[in-house]
Amino acid sequence: MFRTYAGYATPGATNARFKANLAKGQTGLSVAFDLPTQTGYDSDHPMAAGEVGKVGVPIGHIGDMRTVFDGIPMAEMNTSMTINATAMWLLALYVAVADEHGAPRASLAGTTQNDILKEYLSRGTYIFPPEASIRLTSDLITWTLHETPKWNPINVCSYHLQEAGADPVLEVAYALANAICVLDAVRATGRVDADDFPRLVGRISFFCNAGIRFIEETCKMRAFYALWDRITRERYGVDDPKFRRFRYGVQVNSLGLTAQQPENNVYRIFLEMLGVTQSKDARARAVQLPAWNEALGLPRSWDQQWSLRAQQILAFESDLLEHGDIFEGSKVIEAKTAEIAGAAGEELERVLERGGSVDALGYMKERLVALHAERRRAIESGERVVVGVNRYTTTETSPLTEGLDELAYQRVDPEHEAAQIESLREFRSGRDSAAVRHALDALRRAAEGSDDLMPVSIEAALAGVTSGEWADALREVFGEYRAPTGVSDVAASAGERIEEARERVNAAVTRTGRARLRMLVAKPGLDGHSNAAEQVAVRARDAGFEVVYQGIRLTPSQIARAAAEEDVDVVAVSILSGAHGWLVPEVLERLRAEGVDPSQVPVVVGGVIPEGDERKLLELGVARVFTPKDYDLTAAIGEIADLISG
Repeated sequence: MFRTYAGYATPGATNARFKANLAKGQTGLSVAFDLPTQTGYDSDHPMAAGEVGKVGVPIGHIGDMRTVFDGIPMAEMNTSMTINATAMWLLALYVAVADEHGAPRASLAGTTQNDILKEYLSRGTYIFPPEASIRLTSDLITWTLHETPKWNPINVCSYHLQEAGADPVLEVAYALANAICVLDAVRATGRVDADDFPRLVGRISFFCNAGIRFIEETCKMRAFYALWDRITRERYGVDDPKFRRFRYGVQVNSLGLTAQQPENNVYRIFLEMLGVTQSKDARARAVQLPAWNEALGLPRSWDQQWSLRAQQILAFESDLLEHGDIFEGSKVIEAKTAEIAGAAGEELERVLERGGSVDALGYMKERLVALHAERRRAIESGERVVVGVNRYTTTETSPLTEGLDELAYQRVDPEHEAAQIESLREFRSGRDSAAVRHALDALRRAAEGSDDLMPVSIEAALAGVTSGEWADALREVFGEYRAPTGVSDVAASAGERIEEARERVNAAVTRTGRARLRMLVAKPGLDGHSNAAEQVAVRARDAGFEVVYQGIRLTPSQIARAAAEEDVDVVAVSILSGAHGWLVPEVLERLRAEGVDPSQVPVVVGGVIPEGDERKLLELGVARVFTPKDYDLTAAIGEIADLISG
């Protein structure tokens, strides 16, 4: 199956992109949702400001879902939805629209990601405490088993674990631990008969990552197959090999895409695709590829087409699919597979001994942050080569990027957010308010009890409940949650380069007359990709800063208040969602209101920020902007220390 990950700006624009991609030979849809939709906020909520339509399509109600799938044959489509905390709600909207299309529920094929556990470990789009979230996950799974039997109710994600720092061993171990946690919870509901349980296990799918070490990645996938076969047979008593099969899709690694010499990413993407396609016995069922320029900004249609063509050439021009498993009998492959499977099995047991994924979240998060820190240090030292970044950095001018700052990526017009908010308000004004109140009351009652929440969610969708209203009703019952950051117990760096950074920090200490410098690392808005912020916090602490890091999803007011109350010397803001144009000015304004002068307390910003936006932020009072081109984190910490004048 050929997919590209799409969804942006407005439901109408997303519908047009889907139809264009299908016309080019794409055979399935992979839907990206914006952060307000992922975290349960309506587009006009203060937390959504600047985030609407930035990283995906905004879906505020059933009308938006109707627009996205207008003219698309839902009964024939295979639709993957990257959605987790609000997975039940988005599936409810999808099913409600499919019903309107006349598509039999039994015909609906696709996947809801619905893997909330990895959100606590990496992506950060969780809302509710783990126990309540697992209940939502279990309810969705048991409902789909009977109502939409072709639907994959969960995509257990190792992809984001690798992005958060996991090596093959941790990626395999933690993904399987999360799958076990969910299956144990589903079995505990008592809603699935023993005879049906193997069929349910057979609907569990995985969403994996593929890095540049493509031989190792091939062995990783073979290890996944072996361990999943053993777990499903021994733990869950599944005898039918068909239901024990490790079914997975892939997006190849985005973490390794570089802003420097971005044309090199084309080769990286193709090699990574080989890791999950060349071994027939461990081949991905669906592959989606990032675009070559994702480290620069949101890809254009042409960029997505280029990635799609890579899949089509491999499938239809090469002879890869004409042969059996080309690695069968290879001693090298068998040994590496056994090594990964053995180490992953041991790590899985350590998680299970701690009570499973929910109880071991803190342990797993710390391990991921530590491994990610090791990877960063290896790149900075040159021990791990990244072509065009730390070796072979001289280059000819690239015709792909030269002079194309405004054209080399897709921009979302700020007017789209205003239009989406206006559309939402028009929808609210035209609905039956009594029906909405009745549907929300029914949702709360069901949440307070033990009934499956999927049927009442579909009724809420049909009644005109909005995404924010659905989530707020459950917040009232379940509460909210802040996940562990994982930065406290990471081992300190050593070596000549970190010593140089410490000297620069000490020089700043001397200039200020302070006993120790304090840095606030801040994640404003709804962007939950905390990997960069965590690594900044770890490296700054290694260099001698006292670090204040309160985790993700803070408002500009909360950040400013923390800067004032903690009496910090520098504020480091991380934004990866593209909302820097709105959030950074707000942070600066709130800091001044709290009596924190950015001319005295430097504000630095990191993210995927185009040059034109960088200039605007500097004019507003930001002291320094760091982008993916600034890969040397140790040097960046030294630069930040130099900005502190005292």
